[in-house]
Amino acid sequence: MMNNNSTKIVTLIPSATEIVAFLGQKNSIIGRSHECDYPHGLNDVAKLTSPKINVNGTSGEIDKQINTILENSLSVYKVDVAKLKELKPDYIITQAHCEVCAVSFSEVENIVSENLNKNTKIISLQPNTLNDVFNDIRKVAMELNLENEINKKLINNLDVRLKKIKEMASKQSMKPKVACIEWIDPLMIAGNWIPEMVEIAGGKNILGKSGNDSHWIKFKDILNQDPEIIIFLPCGFNIEKTQDELKNFLKNNNEWKSLKAVKNKKIFVADGNQFFNRPGPRLLESIEIFAEIMHPNLFNFKHEKIGWVNYYD
Repeated sequence: MMNNNSTKIVTLIPSATEIVAFLGQKNSIIGRSHECDYPHGLNDVAKLTSPKINVNGTSGEIDKQINTILENSLSVYKVDVAKLKELKPDYIITQAHCEVCAVSFSEVENIVSENLNKNTKIISLQPNTLNDVFNDIRKVAMELNLENEINKKLINNLDVRLKKIKEMASKQSMKPKVACIEWIDPLMIAGNWIPEMVEIAGGKNILGKSGNDSHWIKFKDILNQDPEIIIFLPCGFNIEKTQDELKNFLKNNNEWKSLKAVKNKKIFVADGNQFFNRPGPRLLESIEIFAEIMHPNLFNFKHEKIGWVNYYD
């Protein structure tokens, strides 16, 4: 199917929306998920999903709601099938990485087979590492016949920026031990592409392993490692929401005061919604944020107060 101005694309995960826009095809997006809010100018694009939970709750409340739904073998999201049928997309870009993050791949397959033209093509993304993310961008470009565009943008923009950060950070003799927290209650350590990004930015990642899923941990796991820097970047939470929850969390958990990162006021809050948990082009900005936090005397990409803050400021 050749790419042209009449190509109709539905993106059911924010990273897919950002990838399509990055490839210059923002105007081809005719439907999106409720979480697809970047780049700007998508307000008039039809929202095709909605959550079955109260997303305004605390991390503990959200976790309980999700567990209840999954225990009953139900989907966390509703899909507006009637609207999707009306749109008649040429492509639907979804994911097979996480059933909690977005509509599952199997559900999208079933909806397409039962309701849409057989010519509708599903593009499924399943990244676990940074290289997987870049390959997914290439995959979308290939499927949409945009290989030339991807060569120019991916190699010249993303790859050059990544190599420059890696080269500068590698010269630093001091590499702080860093713990990246992806969920607060219960505690979850970030995995997948995050550990690799920490290393590229000049830190020593602890507890999480590159390419492996994020996983639950206990406080004693953090205590045993005693990281120099702790970065909270909960999936789906912006800076303000994370800060609000941390106030009660840290106040009610006195044992955290024994940590080196707390004593030295090296607790940071990053925007886990807009950056780190969207495996697309803006993972480069996420690496820049890590670099600013870990080596403030070396890096200044002007993300402070926008993409991250020191919790104590």
